[in-house]
Amino acid sequence: MAKYSKKSSEEVEKAMHEKKKGTLKSGKSGKKVKSKKQAIAIGLSKARKKGAKVPKKKSSKKKSD
Repeated sequence: MAKYSKKSSEEVEKAMHEKKKGTLKSGKSGKKVKSKKQAIAIGLSKARKKGAKVPKKKSSKKKSD
């Protein structure tokens, strides 16, 4: 079974095209996205909002000593 739906891959593809054009901007700050990883994350986030099949985000766990 596929982890990601076709719709989610289309959203990532759109985000990558926007990044290459230089029109993709990040959330609140509105700065231009420069990294490929960030563009993919934005694409997946948009797909999640539209209800596409995307696995849950991995939560960062803080180490406590």
